[in-house]
Amino acid sequence: MESNWLLTLLLLSQIIPRESAGFTVGAGIGVGIGNAGGGGVWIGGGINSPTPSSSSASNLISAYTALQAWKSAISDDPLKILDTWVGSNVCSYKGVFCTNVQGELGSSTGPVVTGIDLNQANLQGILVKELSLLTDMSLLHLNSNRFSGTVPDTFKDLVSLQELDLSNNLLSGPFPLVSLYMPNLMYLDLRFNSFSGPIPDDLFDKKLDGIFLNNNQFDGQIPDNLGSSPASVINLANNKLSGSIPASFGFMNSRLKEILLLNNQLTGCIPEGVGLFTDMQVLDVSYNSLMGHLPDAMSCMGQMEVLNLAHNELSGTLPDLVCSLKRLLNLTVAYNFFSGFSQECAKLSFRNVGFDFSVNCIPGRDMQRPQPQCSVTPGGGLSCLRIPAAQPLVCGSIGSSSP
Repeated sequence: MESNWLLTLLLLSQIIPRESAGFTVGAGIGVGIGNAGGGGVWIGGGINSPTPSSSSASNLISAYTALQAWKSAISDDPLKILDTWVGSNVCSYKGVFCTNVQGELGSSTGPVVTGIDLNQANLQGILVKELSLLTDMSLLHLNSNRFSGTVPDTFKDLVSLQELDLSNNLLSGPFPLVSLYMPNLMYLDLRFNSFSGPIPDDLFDKKLDGIFLNNNQFDGQIPDNLGSSPASVINLANNKLSGSIPASFGFMNSRLKEILLLNNQLTGCIPEGVGLFTDMQVLDVSYNSLMGHLPDAMSCMGQMEVLNLAHNELSGTLPDLVCSLKRLLNLTVAYNFFSGFSQECAKLSFRNVGFDFSVNCIPGRDMQRPQPQCSVTPGGGLSCLRIPAAQPLVCGSIGSSSP
């Protein structure tokens, strides 16, 4: 079942103009959320707000302080968006959205700032500590700007934040640990920046539905608790991650739909058990140095649509258990050392499934490696754990017994 914040998408996309309103293969989402409690209506962009209560007025004063401090730290605004950031009525500022909050008896207590959406504003500047005053804010979308520096530690006070999108900026430094202290965060997008260093273990224990760290400079090993994440989408592609894929990856939760690990420096085997408990639709581990045979549990990937294993050092025969997956749209195993494929794989073209097996070691097929390259199988001494053949392979969902 999709999470509630994703279901809010259809309503809010009618209120806040967006470029994208949903997941696509290899891409994230970026949809604004209103009041987390569901008791408000977006206002802003020049709409006059009702008379606020004393509590709401205090929040708006804090918002004015925060936004003016941020405006002062922005050095270039080619689209003149900040020209509207004048006066005390912050709900009229372009890119700032307010919600009429309801009191205990259902009466309106006035507006508070619950969202900032400045995607593709091309602003140049830094993120200021005063933004932490916006404690009612549930979304902060800053995709495609030129913000540099680091994420302020004071952001831990953004206790209502559910979506943090800092993608496609010039931010740097280590992973922003402050994001792990936001109690309601569900969507974290840091892709296309210059963050570096290790990925913290605690990230995969947090109740995030979307994790996008791709196209940074993260290095070190993927934390062992990768399989603990409840996320439906995880993108770690195009970094400098090394070591093996954690064994826990073979036992990811049933909500995982898409995981991208391509273009890193990963070695070792694809973990046994992968696919046993998930409804994964996209798996891309291409452009690494993975070796060994494919695990039998791949036959459990009944929802798999895109499987990309290209540009590794995998070997053995490509088995029926992979090629017979019913929902496959594209299977790519090019630039490996596979020595053959099964009858089901030969039928993929008749199913209109994209199938690229070029540059392997398959006898009698065109566009294969020259024989000298196939004389030695990479990772021949590598021990990849396998489920013993005597035990039946049971596919299932971890969440199937949950209420």
